[in-house]
Amino acid sequence: MAEILPFRAYRYDTNRVALEDVLTQPYDKISPAMQERYYAASPYNLISVEKGRTLASDSADDSVYTRAAAKVDEWIADKILVQDLQPSVYVYAQEFLIPGTHTRRIRIGFVALLRLEDYDKRVVFRHERTLSAPKADRIELLRQTHAQTGQLFMLYEDSSKKIDTWLEQIARTRQSIEMTDEFGVTHRLWSVSDPDFVEQIHLAMADKSLVIADGHHRYETALAYRNECRERTGKADPSAPSEFAMATFINTHSRGLTILATHRLVLKLPGSGFDSLRDSISPYFNWYSYPFASLEERAAAYDEFRKDMERSNHSRHVVGVYPRSAKAGANAFYLFALKREADLEDFLPDIPEGDRELDVVLLHRLILEKGLGLTAEAVAAERNLAYEREIESALAAVDKGAAEIAFLLNPVGVEQVMKIALGGGVMPQKSTDFYPKLLSGLVIYRTDG
Repeated sequence: MAEILPFRAYRYDTNRVALEDVLTQPYDKISPAMQERYYAASPYNLISVEKGRTLASDSADDSVYTRAAAKVDEWIADKILVQDLQPSVYVYAQEFLIPGTHTRRIRIGFVALLRLEDYDKRVVFRHERTLSAPKADRIELLRQTHAQTGQLFMLYEDSSKKIDTWLEQIARTRQSIEMTDEFGVTHRLWSVSDPDFVEQIHLAMADKSLVIADGHHRYETALAYRNECRERTGKADPSAPSEFAMATFINTHSRGLTILATHRLVLKLPGSGFDSLRDSISPYFNWYSYPFASLEERAAAYDEFRKDMERSNHSRHVVGVYPRSAKAGANAFYLFALKREADLEDFLPDIPEGDRELDVVLLHRLILEKGLGLTAEAVAAERNLAYEREIESALAAVDKGAAEIAFLLNPVGVEQVMKIALGGGVMPQKSTDFYPKLLSGLVIYRTDG
């Protein structure tokens, strides 16, 4: 049973600062260039907390974590961050263009507290495994700041869209705070403290199973911190702030829910190159080529290739392939299409049935592993492998010689994510890219009461 509660968030005082100057993308999406840009934007930019600079002189008493804690306390004391007077649920909408298209969408959800539950309680489900280094970083930050600045992104199923209807009613009738981020995404937030509305949300969510879309490391960090607090006090106080985490909840049936693909780049082809790869995967895939010899032909070949790739997504497992040409005039895009007679249970006996339906699993196990000899350990360590969200960037990496081959994927469907997660399975790293990301610092939850 999911327990959803309102809370008194700390928020930036928009009379003192502009949200565009102080909010950031989630910590794991902040590049070094973004970090520097955030630092330059405002002395109150959340970057000092979300992903501060490390210094050569760092020590236990003066570190990126202790400096973050000092910033939080300073901003609260100076009323840069102000706590809401009433416990609230926060309606959160994002308006955006799907990257590389002219399609505009609005995704709406709500921010509230979620009672933390171990996975074996079967209330919260994951769809990815986590790594130890990010969790060690996040828990030390939480220990020092007692603040959750980034949001968990939780999925729930509500085919009736009852909750969405309530949220949209708030969005139509009340004034929001608003900002547009560096990716052109407009973020709007409404604070709702009405007891009837809060109770409606609480009751409607009670029977929902929740799947983590983004924030697996943050969720497991919150669990670990909760357990530390229980051990320190010698009891599990169900009302303790550490028993909860801040999350944004999005309906899987939301019109704005968008998942992008993450494409793979192999930096150096082992063995005899592309022809050898094509031969080695012939037991599993048929292949189709879209050759071109000039820029004009390339555009036509690419259009046909993309249409076939996207069309095949509804009926066949396909992987797009763009290899670096070994000789002039021999350029082509390729589609590797799983053979209709392929017996995946025979090829991948150790993979659960639901996972075998994922193109990304077939790419990793049949092409990268069996075709190229890239082991799961090498993939996890990103040895000889890189990732790109934009197809054009992946193709450009091959054209510039930064990669030998690009493997292109169609997006995973949310139904597949939910089926695998609720069935107890996990997907390969970077299988899903829920777009856009939830801003950090829009609302902040203090875990010290």
